[in-house]
Amino acid sequence: MTKKKILVADDDRALRGAMREYLLSLNFDVLEAGSCHATRETFKDSSPDAAILDYRFPDGTSLDLLPFLRQTYPGIPIILLTGNGTIPLAVQAMKEGAEQFLTKPVELAAVAVVLERALQNQRNRKKQLAGRNRDEREAIDPFVGTSQAITQLAGEAQKVAASDLPVLLAGETGSGKGVLARWLHNHSERADEAFVDLNCAGFGRELLESELFGHEMGAFTGATQRKLGLFEVAQSGTIFLDEIGDMDLPVQPKLLKVLEEKRFRRLGDVTERQLDVRVISGSHHDLSKLIQASKFRSDLYFRVSTVVLTVPPLRKRVEDIPLLVRQFFERVISDLGRPNLTISDSAIGVLTQHSWPGNIRELKNVIERAVLLASGDTIGAKDLRIEYRDSRSADDGDSRLTLREIQRLHIEKALKEEGGNIARAAERLGMTRGTLYSKINTFGLHRSSRQDE
Repeated sequence: MTKKKILVADDDRALRGAMREYLLSLNFDVLEAGSCHATRETFKDSSPDAAILDYRFPDGTSLDLLPFLRQTYPGIPIILLTGNGTIPLAVQAMKEGAEQFLTKPVELAAVAVVLERALQNQRNRKKQLAGRNRDEREAIDPFVGTSQAITQLAGEAQKVAASDLPVLLAGETGSGKGVLARWLHNHSERADEAFVDLNCAGFGRELLESELFGHEMGAFTGATQRKLGLFEVAQSGTIFLDEIGDMDLPVQPKLLKVLEEKRFRRLGDVTERQLDVRVISGSHHDLSKLIQASKFRSDLYFRVSTVVLTVPPLRKRVEDIPLLVRQFFERVISDLGRPNLTISDSAIGVLTQHSWPGNIRELKNVIERAVLLASGDTIGAKDLRIEYRDSRSADDGDSRLTLREIQRLHIEKALKEEGGNIARAAERLGMTRGTLYSKINTFGLHRSSRQDE
């Protein structure tokens, strides 16, 4: 993670030099300025994480700077130093946005203590603004189970967690990409900073740009006040761009530019800000197919997919289902105040046989519903209220299957009987090859045996 950048602004070069050497010894990066103008320019060019400002400069005072800094760089701690400290001056400085007001001469160790406290307060504010995930995702272990698929994922995630490399999480909806993204953040050097997540599929172009980059008042119709973008909120931390494959095409080059230059600009603003965030992306789409269809930029794909981790669907890790059931069940009975409730082996057997098109999210919902509606002391198979099948022995005409499951089985059977040949299977099923490809991706069918000819 990039070192915190501290701006030391004072027209006394000797004092600046002493402060610089001391802060460098504490593993900070140090920027310097000797005037109000130089301070403004340094903020524009380098976006420091905190600033230590002298009160008086040759071209003005810090009170002239504070309104500009508070307006343009909200949340950045400002520590004010002065040789003529008075209570009214201190009160005015704090009203204008200074984090702390110290009177010279000041011990460097005291400045360091105040600076560390200010940076910690900044981190706490960002975490609160980001909504530091107080829901159940925070506590879930993404690697519950002993299956080969989940064991392999755990090993790969351990290797990349501590790095700052961009990671793309590929996997079906509900498979746990968001949980894994938070785990990667919590096991990185950025764990003490904010974790911000955004589902790109939930916004149109203008709103998505506003969410990512923020906007100034009046930037567009309805922009009645300044808004911090999620990149700004996530500064020094991690941002998770879920369903990046659904991002509007016009937004993609703007995101690419930000990721390449590590600078961004709020909508309606002329000031660029430096960016220091780790980017984790997620998608249930096969992005390579979106690239072929000109729906996703190849250069953006290469920027966000330095490392690709594939989150397996639940049907590929059936042996993990009993462990996941126990984990969800224990949490839910505790949350709902039903500690004496148990779940039968027959119910777990039914859960193991279900096809789980909604993956782990669907499993969790089934457990929550069963616990909430259970009338006895034990949850049995019927209490689960789901249609289930044994995918290894079910017949295509089984009336217990949903239409989606019947269709999946029929396509899977045609592919198997045609040896994975897409053209012949499509002809047999009475659909185009493009439609069959779409169905294969939708149902997450095996790809290793597919042939185009």
